[in-house]
Amino acid sequence: MRERFRHFLPWLWVVMIVTGHALETTKARGAEITVFAAASLTDALREIGSDYQKRSADKVIFNFGASSVLARQIEAGAPADVFFSADEAKMDALDRKGLILTATRKDRLSNSLVIVTSIDSPLEIHSPADLARPNVKRIALADPQAVPAGVYSRAFLERQKLWAAVEPKVVPTDNVRAALAAVESGNVEAGMVFKTDAAISRRVRVSCEIPRADGPEIRYPSAVVKDSNHVEAAKKFVHYLNSDEAAKVFEKYGFIVLK
Repeated sequence: MRERFRHFLPWLWVVMIVTGHALETTKARGAEITVFAAASLTDALREIGSDYQKRSADKVIFNFGASSVLARQIEAGAPADVFFSADEAKMDALDRKGLILTATRKDRLSNSLVIVTSIDSPLEIHSPADLARPNVKRIALADPQAVPAGVYSRAFLERQKLWAAVEPKVVPTDNVRAALAAVESGNVEAGMVFKTDAAISRRVRVSCEIPRADGPEIRYPSAVVKDSNHVEAAKKFVHYLNSDEAAKVFEKYGFIVLK
């Protein structure tokens, strides 16, 4: 028996060493954090994610899209660790269903609306009322029934008593970046998008900016998803989103950081 054990002992050490090495490798790799985020956050979050990975063993993977679509995916059980919405309504809906960790939720950003036209267009728009003019036949909006940028735009136009005139002209798009692309391509005469989206395009110009005091209250909340497979890693990333370092990146892309 002792003789058998002596022969087995070297192999036992090999197994222990290999297993220990595998555990250390797994630990070094860290977690893969999947972040579901509003399309308007694309450029800022890609830079923030890259910065975060330089200081963390964790890897950040983004799924960008309309907040309404992302919220439905989370409800359906999609493997998300963090949700970063372009409005409070979508986060509220998940919160009511117990799908986020409420203690991690925080309103981080704000934004404003602008009316854009193609850089090559001779069309001049000086005020929202100009959208009702006959020479403006098509207006791109993110889906005003569901997507935050479109919902905000519709709410503003309704308050200005312009929605009845504008609604027949609306070309709804999947998200705010798609509305921007429609203006860039010249397929529509104008569009209403977030100011931060207009800022990243060289193919549109801002014809009219909606003052924050006149526009809707725009808020971007983030939170850890309750069914996250990497809750602690997700909490650390959300904490970083609320850091001064991340704030500088958000501000660089034109977002208003909420203190």
